[in-house]
Amino acid sequence: MSVDIKRLENIATELRIRVIQMMEKATSGHAGGSMSIAELVSVLYFHEMTINPNDPNDPNRDRFILSKGHACFTVYAALAKIGYVEDEVLDHPYEVDSPVQGHPELNDFPGIDMGTGALGQGLSAGIGMALGARIQNKTYRTHVIIGDGESMEGQIWEASMLAPKYNLDNLVAILDHNKMALSGPVTEIMPLDPVVDKWKAFGWHVIEIDGHSVREIISALDEARTIKGRPTMIIAHTIKGKGMPDIENRWQSHAISDFSSESAKELVKNLSCEL
Repeated sequence: MSVDIKRLENIATELRIRVIQMMEKATSGHAGGSMSIAELVSVLYFHEMTINPNDPNDPNRDRFILSKGHACFTVYAALAKIGYVEDEVLDHPYEVDSPVQGHPELNDFPGIDMGTGALGQGLSAGIGMALGARIQNKTYRTHVIIGDGESMEGQIWEASMLAPKYNLDNLVAILDHNKMALSGPVTEIMPLDPVVDKWKAFGWHVIEIDGHSVREIISALDEARTIKGRPTMIIAHTIKGKGMPDIENRWQSHAISDFSSESAKELVKNLSCEL
């Protein structure tokens, strides 16, 4: 089956533009991690996952958990593009009674499979969903995006032991490996390397990719479908703040306050040139 790579690249750019516009409305936001996962979210929602555009709660849908919940603006943008909410809903971030909050909440925003925010918990929930599919004899797959910061927490590594124990080959975890955490580089706070060897040692099938290459993301997910008897971990090397040149690859991009309309308009103009 031929894949329209350019279409998926354009969607990733569109997601980044929408994130910036949402941040402009809010005058703040978690820019770094939201921008680094754009290609991953584009490929998952618009190529890889089986979902029902008419029913976000279809019991046979593939599941997705954004364990690093602070990056949810990108997922909101994707879910709006699918049509689960009107696009104008995204223009009311952080407002009372708005479903567009700083972390995704189950039952508030259609298409969210798990409320996240307390880092480290998403992979454990993903294991539960993958086990649920097996118990119910369903074919849906579960995908979980985790971050570098939460990979410093013990719960991630407890989950990393549990998934291979149950041979969960219907589970795919993706590490958004931008190498930055909330308050500094990972190497200074809590080094994760040798991260590839660690996941292999815990019994996962590990694939290392450029997390901004649509082709490599698709290839990795295709490979994951062929793996039997163990879960897959995709180590996606990304750039924190991708698409925002002044803050790219800087830990300070994790959360931005006082985000100006002037900055937003300039960034949107530059990104629009890629479409």
